Amino acid sequence: MKADIHPKNYRLVIFEDNSSGERFLVGSTVATTATAKWTDGNEYPLANVDVSSASHPFFTGQEKVMDTAGRVERFKARAAQAADKRKKR
Repeated sequence: MKADIHPKNYRLVIFEDNSSGERFLVGSTVATTATAKWTDGNEYPLANVDVSSASHPFFTGQEKVMDTAGRVERFKARAAQAADKRKKR
């Protein structure tokens, strides 16, 4: 094995899903300054995520719109503009 190829900041991190509230404790190198307590009473770094296996439709089997950046509204606006242009022709 090569020496010094592994990251120095690998540690346990809590990932919290913003849409479902589910939390996972996994090893990661993600950069974060927030911390939170885990069920074992220890404090770990906390990283918030928008989508995880607890909220993604592929894993949950439920279809729902998860739009945190307004992408659906922008798409609908562009589609409406395109439809108006087609009608005018």
